[in-house]
Amino acid sequence: MTFPQTTAIDPNTVINVNDSLKAVTSTIIEKVKEDPDTFLQDLLQSAIQFGLKLVAAIVIYIVGAWLIKRVKIWLGKMFTKRKTEATLSTFVTSLVSITLTVLLIVITISTLGINTTSLAALLAAGGMAIGMALSGTVSNFAGGLMLLVFKPFKAGDFINAQGYSGTVKEVTIVNTKIVTTDNRVIVIPNGTLSNGNIDNYSAMPLRRVDIEVSVEYGTDADKCIKLLNTILKADERILDSKHRGAQDPFIALLSMNDSNISFITRSWVKSEDYWPVRFDLNKKIYETLPKHGIQFAFPHMDVTLKS
Repeated sequence: MTFPQTTAIDPNTVINVNDSLKAVTSTIIEKVKEDPDTFLQDLLQSAIQFGLKLVAAIVIYIVGAWLIKRVKIWLGKMFTKRKTEATLSTFVTSLVSITLTVLLIVITISTLGINTTSLAALLAAGGMAIGMALSGTVSNFAGGLMLLVFKPFKAGDFINAQGYSGTVKEVTIVNTKIVTTDNRVIVIPNGTLSNGNIDNYSAMPLRRVDIEVSVEYGTDADKCIKLLNTILKADERILDSKHRGAQDPFIALLSMNDSNISFITRSWVKSEDYWPVRFDLNKKIYETLPKHGIQFAFPHMDVTLKS
């Protein structure tokens, strides 16, 4: 078994410290013996000066603390008036409060006559060390600021980012939580999120529903377009050009492929109606077209045999 090594104390260091204490004590005793009145006056004067500095430091701290409190209240009212994101307002208020408090402490200490140069250097060195140790966290912190300031999305929006789709549950200063459609909670670091692509499905009030319908060759194109147009107009959720930002439903022959011909339907709906309308249209198209003699195509190959 090995035991940790202990650092040996140099006897000379102990002797030097004792000698210094003895020298200081001897000097004080000699001054008292030589002129006790002068010594007491100097001591009293020093105590009065220190007392005045102490009172001034206490007053400065009390006034500073009151001002910091007023600044926090003012920031809260300003953020409430401007309807700022709660996470951003809380972060900014905390940052300002901490910064002002540290500054107040430094001013209070300097009022007592204590040299604050070493303290400032220590704070700077500590901040640098913490920043290097938390470089990833700082990146997420900066990304959170970017998201909260520019607001590419907000809580409640449905987004697709970093390979995940879901509803934004919470945006904090370091990460964003989204809830997927199968009720999973995904936590994405803000640093990664702010540097990637974000697809916000809820940003605009309207969305366009595009459905491609593939039918077999030989289908009457005009008949198919007429049937599809009837299906679209029968849905009251589909908007027309009378609604601001929307257009009339559009249907056209899109392409002629190897095994089928494709028609495209484009219709505008409210963002919250996108998926219900899309699912309902697929069902109605599937049920309606075969009833009117229009068959859906499937991949096939025609082979001609020659004897």
